Amino acid sequence: MFSIGAYAVCPGHGVGQICDIEEREMGSQRKTFYIIRILANGMTVMVPTDSEAGIRGLVGNEEVELVYKLLTDHDVKVDNSTWNRRYREYSAKIKTGSVVEIAEVLRQLFLLRDKKALSFGEKKMLDQCASFWRKNFLLQLISIRIQLTKKLILISNKLLC
Repeated sequence: MFSIGAYAVCPGHGVGQICDIEEREMGSQRKTFYIIRILANGMTVMVPTDSEAGIRGLVGNEEVELVYKLLTDHDVKVDNSTWNRRYREYSAKIKTGSVVEIAEVLRQLFLLRDKKALSFGEKKMLDQCASFWRKNFLLQLISIRIQLTKKLILISNKLLC
């Protein structure tokens, strides 16, 4: 369960901040929703709190290591199909919200860019994937720093008392 002010990833939308948690009537049932403001475009998204695939937390250390290995491995076959076929395939991967899938798209587009010019849509997708990772990593670093600061304050308070 996420709390107000926490950051989360909405598959297909990107990183957002939970602004509120609201109850709404859906037919004859009352459901609880996270109200999330997407950082990339300011859009507001409602996600049911009981949804398994709705949102996830920011990347963890294990995922960062996995993605780092994936992005530094350039010994892969670059997809030479038509740009619209690649675009559809990459869009499907991004919509899964999987950090590994998005990293694979990022790697493929970087490698493809070295071989030939990207289409407008592919350039936009490359920027979208890179922005997703920058925000994810930055917010994770900020979160870790806040946690460490809180621990240091607790320790210093115990030492001073």
